[in-house]
Amino acid sequence: MKHLIIYSHPHSQSLNHLLKDTVLDVLQGQDVELRDLYLLGFDPVLSQQDMAGQRNGVVADDVLAEQEYIRNADVITFIYPIWWTGLPAMVKGYIDRVMSYGFAYRYDQGVQKGLLTGKKVIVINTHGKSNEEYAGSGMDRALALTSDTGIYRYCGLDIIAHVYFDRADRATPGMIDDWKANVRSLYH
Repeated sequence: MKHLIIYSHPHSQSLNHLLKDTVLDVLQGQDVELRDLYLLGFDPVLSQQDMAGQRNGVVADDVLAEQEYIRNADVITFIYPIWWTGLPAMVKGYIDRVMSYGFAYRYDQGVQKGLLTGKKVIVINTHGKSNEEYAGSGMDRALALTSDTGIYRYCGLDIIAHVYFDRADRATPGMIDDWKANVRSLYH
C-alpha cells in the first residue's frame, strides 16, 4: 500500500509536526511519500494561468508533480490545523491548484463526478476550541460539510477517518499521548 502524507504547518515545533512524525513512525518500512507544503515552498496562489489551463488539461509543473503523488497513492493523509474555522491558506491553495477539474473531478452532462475513487483518506486536524464548543455551535457539522463532503468526497475519495484534536493551544502531556495513540490506531 502506497501512503502519501500532505502536511501543512509552518512551525517545526507544532503539535501538527509531532502528529506528522507519529504517522511517519507508524508507517516506517512502508512505501511513504511526505509532501511538507511549507518545506517545499508550495505556491498556494491559484493564478489566471492555472484557471485557464485546468479546463484544457494543462497544469503547471509543480501541480503536475503533486497530482502524480496523489495518482500513485492508495492512502492519503492530510495533516493541518484548523485556523479561523477552516483550512489554512496553504492547504486551501493546494486544493485549489492540485485537485483541479479533469484530475480530481469533472462534469458529465452537467453531473459532477469525482475522479479519485478507490483512494482512502485520513484527515488529522488540531484546533483551539473544545470539541464541545464546536458541536454546540454547529461548527463540527460545518467543517464536515465543507471539507469532507465539499472537497474530499466531491473528488471521489473515501474518508476512512477524520479526527479533530481540540484545545491544541493548551494540550497537556497526557492529551498529547492520547492523540499519538489515536493516530497510531488509524493505521492498524
